[in-house]
Amino acid sequence: MLASPAIRGARCAVVGSLSAVLIVLTTWPAMAEPVTRAGADSTDPFSYIHADRMNLPAGAYRAAYAHRIPSFSRQTKLPCSACHYGFPQLTPFGRLFKLNGYTLTALPTIVGGDSARRTLELAPIPPASAMVITSLTHLKTALPGTQNDATAFPEQLSLFLGGQVTPKVGAFTQLTYAADAGSVAIDNTEFRFADRGTVGGKQLIYGLTLNNNPSMQDLWNTTPAWGFPFVASSVAPSPAAATQIEGAFAQQVVGLGAYAMWDQTLYAEVTTYRSAQQGVAPPPGPTTSNANRGVIPYWRVAVQRTFGPNYLMVGTYGLAATLYPTGVSQFTNRFTDVGIDAQYERTLGTGVLIARTTYLHERQSLAGLIETAGDASAPNPTDALNELRINASYIPTPRFTFTAGYFTTTGTRDTALFAPATVTGSATGSPNSNGAIGEVDFNAWLNTRLGAQYILYNHFNGASRAYDGSSRNASGNNTLYLFLWVAF
Repeated sequence: MLASPAIRGARCAVVGSLSAVLIVLTTWPAMAEPVTRAGADSTDPFSYIHADRMNLPAGAYRAAYAHRIPSFSRQTKLPCSACHYGFPQLTPFGRLFKLNGYTLTALPTIVGGDSARRTLELAPIPPASAMVITSLTHLKTALPGTQNDATAFPEQLSLFLGGQVTPKVGAFTQLTYAADAGSVAIDNTEFRFADRGTVGGKQLIYGLTLNNNPSMQDLWNTTPAWGFPFVASSVAPSPAAATQIEGAFAQQVVGLGAYAMWDQTLYAEVTTYRSAQQGVAPPPGPTTSNANRGVIPYWRVAVQRTFGPNYLMVGTYGLAATLYPTGVSQFTNRFTDVGIDAQYERTLGTGVLIARTTYLHERQSLAGLIETAGDASAPNPTDALNELRINASYIPTPRFTFTAGYFTTTGTRDTALFAPATVTGSATGSPNSNGAIGEVDFNAWLNTRLGAQYILYNHFNGASRAYDGSSRNASGNNTLYLFLWVAF
């Protein structure tokens, strides 16, 4: 299969926050006033902000102090609702916290060095937290020869180490146990350096990112790593086709990039990735699959504005990858992914509405597969995939979140890539799939989420009836997913 389905672990990652409070971008200058304390550098306005001196907007305290989360919350002494509407949906302040390298702290620190230069600055507590997900998956039609109502305890167990490393360097690291694999592996991981300056009299926040999953460094919930659904069943069937950027490189590459946000308006980033496959001894060799030739460039540009109770971001992102099907020589496949996206937020009384959309186009040049397969089973020389995702969340109170969305995938018919096979195959060679998804979340406590999610398929791998060449219908893959999500 050319592209893996949407990310399993990345979408259900980390420390959850479940309150709703909109902190508008225009409040950041007031929040960034330097606070001087013994040993502090008054020229560094971000790293030494005391949380109890921050000037949150009117009404924010009531929602914000309703809940605290692990790791980042312990570091900042702020509740999760200061950064999240409901994990992983970031508020404007949460986006700035990430943009500034996870370095905001309200803790007294252990300092080494002298007045001219600090050589050490450590938090007094370990920056650790954990998350566990347990679930039940019910398919409308059980998979052939299997028992329905699959349970997992845990489906996922993650350990996080995250927060300030130095005043200008922060980290987000995740180790995950996945029940379907029965093993522990590195998950989303990022290190950031961040600093601030001015260009044209306007504030510039700039930095470097080192990460292992293209789009995990993004600030919005429209790109694949943090897109909806934020958690999904690991056992339910998924459509055969997905673009490379939707998880094919997750935890299989390492990337170093530079980013900047100018005047709280224009964001730009360029990151280059190189193969760093897990479970494979480096360097890539004759038995390696899908190692990249050269580097994989990833780009991101976005413009954001706040007007009254409304917030809008419009952007573009993508990557270009040249991959060896097997080994590291001769013929290659080339994939170019280009996406456009938008995110809209609006306060509605004490709640908030968040709408998101992304459209992806992938062009595939498959010379490497043609040479490997031979004439009889060779795919088309070129293929294309198009994906559209639209979804919206309404959070009336910190207790409840209601989300609904629509998804569709269309692409080139290719009987070599999408051949008939029970459940996973396509009788027509078409990758086309579409459907709808709905989810209701109840936060019994604000670090404990109970969720019910339903995915409804109209088409699956090219057809609505007998899509796999056997007798399975698209609706047979309709999935009810019940989960308990706890962070501590």
